[in-house]
Amino acid sequence: MSSEKLHMILVRQTRSAKAVLVLFSGLKDGTIVAVKVLSATSKQGIREFFTELTAISDIVHENLITLVGCCAEGSHRILVYNYLENNSLAHTLLGKGYSSIRFNWRVRVKIALGVAHGLAFLHEEIRPPIIHRDIKASNILLDKDLTPKISDFGLARLLPLNATHVSTRVAGTIGYLAPEYAVRGQVTKKSDIYSFGVLLLEIVSGRCNHNNRLPYEDQFLLERTWRHHEQGQLEKIIDADLEDDLDVEEACRFLKVGLLCTQDAMKLRPNMTNIVLMLTGEKGVSTDMITKPAVISDMGDIKVNNQQRPDDTHSPTMRSFTITEPSTVASSEATTEPSP
Repeated sequence: MSSEKLHMILVRQTRSAKAVLVLFSGLKDGTIVAVKVLSATSKQGIREFFTELTAISDIVHENLITLVGCCAEGSHRILVYNYLENNSLAHTLLGKGYSSIRFNWRVRVKIALGVAHGLAFLHEEIRPPIIHRDIKASNILLDKDLTPKISDFGLARLLPLNATHVSTRVAGTIGYLAPEYAVRGQVTKKSDIYSFGVLLLEIVSGRCNHNNRLPYEDQFLLERTWRHHEQGQLEKIIDADLEDDLDVEEACRFLKVGLLCTQDAMKLRPNMTNIVLMLTGEKGVSTDMITKPAVISDMGDIKVNNQQRPDDTHSPTMRSFTITEPSTVASSEATTEPSP
């Protein structure tokens, strides 16, 4: 597939953007594919192209997006993926676009488990392990059968086998960032697990992790979930639109797993193998195991706030952070630090 033919079609779709997804039906067999074009002038775009190509080209899994082809001809950097009919979770479930999909409870279970299996594969089954770094609703795409596919590996990092973490500048999306990553630039598998925990809360609740149109105390989904957990009222977080096939006990178990994943201390977060076992009910979830989460709640200078609002005297303080980056932050070169 020549870059000239792809580029002519893409130019008609957009005049500027770092990465663009469009539909293209010009393959010989009539297959519709998604085409991602990275900026020809951005060093970051070129780096993300090769990162994504390296991360995704040799791995195959039911819950990972499939790379069909690529083009690195001249200044063009183009990735071609299978087209997924039902867009992303952000567009559909979380209401950023019209959707006729009925997200009943069984569908949500399928999506949550699919993403968990995909991450478990990246973390535990391939060598070297891959840290995605940008697990979020808009990067979970759905095929015609509503099977979830983890996409966008442009920020991914390969974790050296002799390393416990990778150090880098912050990259990712506010609301899904683990505290140790936002504050210290320390990336581990537990960074992805934090992001997955936030995503799991979104899947069960049917709402975004942050909504500034709500009263202050309800704006942050993670804070609200923790508060209801403390009060023994986790069922209040479950999406009110869920009716027919809702299993309240299972939904509350998913919320508890989400809280386990978002604990402030990363060493307390379970690995993806155990997360899958807890979601399927093969491993128990103890309420006593859950400690307070930390929330990346704002933008501004990086700092740690241990503050209580005047009306929160009845409740333990939650650690919250503010950070200086836009909603999605740019990546940079990473260095590795060997394990002790």
